[in-house]
Amino acid sequence: MIYLIYSLILLFGLAIGSFLNCLIWRLHTRESLIDRSHCPKCGHKIAWYDNIPLLSFLLLRGRCRNCHEPISIQYPLVELVTGLLFVLAFYQNFGVSELSCVTCYVLPVMRLLRDWFVIAVMIVIFIYDLRWYLILDVVSLPAAGIILASNLYLGNTTYNICRLENLWSCNALSWSGMLISAIIGGSFFLAQFIVSRGRWIGGGDIRLGLLMGFILGWPFILVALMIAYFLGSIAGLGLVAANRKKWGSQIPFGVFLTTATIITMFWGSGILKWYLGIFH
Repeated sequence: MIYLIYSLILLFGLAIGSFLNCLIWRLHTRESLIDRSHCPKCGHKIAWYDNIPLLSFLLLRGRCRNCHEPISIQYPLVELVTGLLFVLAFYQNFGVSELSCVTCYVLPVMRLLRDWFVIAVMIVIFIYDLRWYLILDVVSLPAAGIILASNLYLGNTTYNICRLENLWSCNALSWSGMLISAIIGGSFFLAQFIVSRGRWIGGGDIRLGLLMGFILGWPFILVALMIAYFLGSIAGLGLVAANRKKWGSQIPFGVFLTTATIITMFWGSGILKWYLGIFH
């Protein structure tokens, strides 16, 4: 039963990942989402049997059936990562012991839907910024409103917040906690944007910081920012060392912010406890 549920969640995540690939491309080309999928290189309409998440890529050996041009590795990777993260979110909310009575837990189901939504939004922002160095307001701003509303309804903003023993009360992550976190996330990047006159970061990072604040709450926004800058520094040094970038070159920082958001959403409590434990 357990493996069946996880398998179904994985398949569902793969399907959502396939949709996200379509959404990302059509946000870029401004095509309608209701049109049939087609090869971006030859324009040939893709048959349903060539559009099965992950499986079709393997059967076609990574090439379009019509023009035989390579299919971007982005497509199977997004599908696979989405599927795995959906399974992880399900496990985080229900664990193993509660799988036999999923319908008995209304709030975990609501949290799971919220977390799946966060994962989907972060993946869209990640890929779009990675490919085109742009964070779309049409994605981040509506997502911020949805997350704010859902977290206000759920009454918390992170996983298992009450498991943080005697660090702060759960009430610290109420609407005021989200507001503080969003202000910190947005103003942190706004200050950099003003000081650098837009040379260091773009305006999309400001809105993404606001979104991160609503997702994570206080003080987890600080954890996410530290992780993002750590990952960004490591990646930047690696790219410079590999002669892929020069000092001062632009990098898609939204990639690291979205990655840090997901890491913090899943493991922020443990990371923060570990960090604070260093000073005791």
